[in-house]
Amino acid sequence: QSTWGLLSMDKLVCQAFARPPPVRRELPGVRIVVPGEVISDEAGFLRGHGTFIRDGKLVASVAGVVDKVNRLVSVFPLKARYTGDIGDVVVGRVVEVGHKRWAVDIQSRQHAVLQLSAINMPGGVQRRRSAADELQMRSFFVEGDLISAEVQQFFSDGGVSLATRNRRYGKLQNGVLVSVTPALVRRCTSHFHTFPCGVDGIFGRNGYIWLAETRERPNDSAVDGADMNSIVLDEDESHAFKPVAPEIREAICRIRNAIVLLARSFVAIDPETVWEIVQASADEKPSRMLAPAVVEQLAQAIRDKRWEAAEAAGGLGAGAGAHDDE
Repeated sequence: QSTWGLLSMDKLVCQAFARPPPVRRELPGVRIVVPGEVISDEAGFLRGHGTFIRDGKLVASVAGVVDKVNRLVSVFPLKARYTGDIGDVVVGRVVEVGHKRWAVDIQSRQHAVLQLSAINMPGGVQRRRSAADELQMRSFFVEGDLISAEVQQFFSDGGVSLATRNRRYGKLQNGVLVSVTPALVRRCTSHFHTFPCGVDGIFGRNGYIWLAETRERPNDSAVDGADMNSIVLDEDESHAFKPVAPEIREAICRIRNAIVLLARSFVAIDPETVWEIVQASADEKPSRMLAPAVVEQLAQAIRDKRWEAAEAAGGLGAGAGAHDDE
C-alpha cells in the first residue's frame, strides 16, 4: 500500500510539473512580477525598492507591481508591513503607556509613537503639557484602546510619530475592527466614509479598518470653542455604552464580510468597492457572504468590472491596482 502511495504521488508530481504554466491576466498598463523575474535588460534604468542588478539586468526581489517614474523602477510588494506617508490616516491599538508617550501598533515594522503633546486635550484647551497631565495619561488612552490618528513624522530609524489633535481623531469605541493587508487599502480623497445604511467606516492606510454606527455631530456654526469640545467629549462617553440596533448590527456585519471577501480575493479595498459588494450580496444573508461559491462569484464580478473600466481608460482607470494614488 505504501509503494502504491509513492507511485501515485510520483505520478501526481510529474503531472503537476508537466502542466503548462498558468496564464496571467493582468490589467492594461499593470505588470506583476515574482522574485527573480527580469524586469528589464536595457541600460539606463535606476534601481528602486524591490529590485536589484544581476548580470547587468534589473531583477525583482519581491513579488509585486512594477512602478516606473521616469528612469526609476521599483516594485511595490503585494504583501508587506505598513510603511506609510506623512498625512496618512491610520487606525491603531495602544500597546504600551510610557514616559509622555504611547506605543501604538499600526502593522508597521515597529510600534508608532503618540506623544502626549500631540493629542487633543479634553475641552480643546491649547496649553503646554504639565506633570499633572503626565500622571493622568491613563485617563486618555490605556493598553488595548483603539484609536484613529494621522501620521505626523518619520524618524531616521523608520519609526512613525502620530497625532490626534483633530476632533475626528481619537479613541474608537462600540464598533468592529477589520484587519487586512495594508497594500490592499487604496488611497482615497477621504478615508472617513459614511455608508447609506447608517455605518461609519475609517479606512486606515495601515490595513486596519474601523466600522461603527453613524454618529450625529453637532453643528460647528451653532457652538464653538471649548463648548464644542465639551459636547463632543460627552458624546464620546455616551457613545461607548449606547446599544446598537439589530439592523445596524447586521449592516456592520455585511460591510465587514464584504471587506473580508475583497481581502481574500486580493482586490483593492475602498468605500466604493465595498459598497458594490454589499449591494451585489443583498440577496444573501451576511452569514452566507463568505461561502466559497459566493466569494468567487462576487469577486469575479468586481474583477470583470475593473477590467472593463481599465480597458476603457487605457490602463489608467480605477482598476489599475491597490497602489493607485491620488
